[in-house]
Amino acid sequence: MVSLVQTSSFPLIPRFRSSHPVLEEARVPCRSGVRCHVVEPLKFENGKPCIPVLPAGERSLPSFLTTPQLGNIVSSKNDTRLRIFSGTANPSLSQEIACYMGLELGKINIKRFADGEIYVQLQESVRGCDVYLVQPTCPPANENLMELLIMIDACRRASAKNITAVIPYFGYARADRKTQGRESIAAKLVANLITEAGANRVLACDLHSGQSMGYFDIPVDHNNQPVVLDYLASKRICSDDLVVVSPDVGGVARARAFAKKLSDAPLAIVDKRRHGHNVAEVMNLIGDVKGKVAVMVDDMIDTAGEFEKSSKPTLELLPIIFIFYHKSNVGG
Repeated sequence: MVSLVQTSSFPLIPRFRSSHPVLEEARVPCRSGVRCHVVEPLKFENGKPCIPVLPAGERSLPSFLTTPQLGNIVSSKNDTRLRIFSGTANPSLSQEIACYMGLELGKINIKRFADGEIYVQLQESVRGCDVYLVQPTCPPANENLMELLIMIDACRRASAKNITAVIPYFGYARADRKTQGRESIAAKLVANLITEAGANRVLACDLHSGQSMGYFDIPVDHNNQPVVLDYLASKRICSDDLVVVSPDVGGVARARAFAKKLSDAPLAIVDKRRHGHNVAEVMNLIGDVKGKVAVMVDDMIDTAGEFEKSSKPTLELLPIIFIFYHKSNVGG
């Protein structure tokens, strides 16, 4: 049954009567009876809202706008953080570097699966940090090189600001050119791998040749002569009794640079013939080394066989011989 009901706010509207109590009380206003009155736009007595501008002399935000969270965000931008992580190649060297810097080594989890795969996980945040990864590629070279690449990738995916690969012994550096046909230039390949992994800079003690820096598309630092010269100066060797010896013809430029910085010491050269990898024969000794202290400088020692053979011609003439080498594959 339907009846019309008059209300104060709405015109006559139908009312449905039913036995159900909810439908009995339901009242639906008529849409046609609703009227909209157009009013004037809002007026701002104090002016339109605007962004507050801080006075010129006031550098900080007002107290009602500052929050603890905002202060942490502002301070974190000016906070330069440095992290040092070590691989498994030479952890003692990494520990000495961290102690010298007054820092602690970063926490990192490195393990190997049963099939030999390497797993790396950083156990602390490096977001926005300058990260240094100390990992020489000493034997086993392939294992340590792959571990370094995975460490770089982990830091890159953890949003590190800068990643520096510290490689005291840079493996595959001797393969920097083609000496025979159908040979690979492995130094260029390793440089591409490190760059593509995400490293921003490479720090090495000394590369096999200076032109190897051109293989990288990122900055490379590899000169350690100041450290060596300070060490030699601490030995208090008279410049007149000093001679710099190059173990082969290829290292003459390196030996001459050392001799020039050691009060322009005289230079001697060991002429040897290489019959194969890690096999060499000493032929002649060029230069006067009798009665002097020989500083023999070489860029790499692998088996030390060639270095020993180069020293034999001078041992018979010298009362003292001082041997220094830039890097060795034993322990990085």
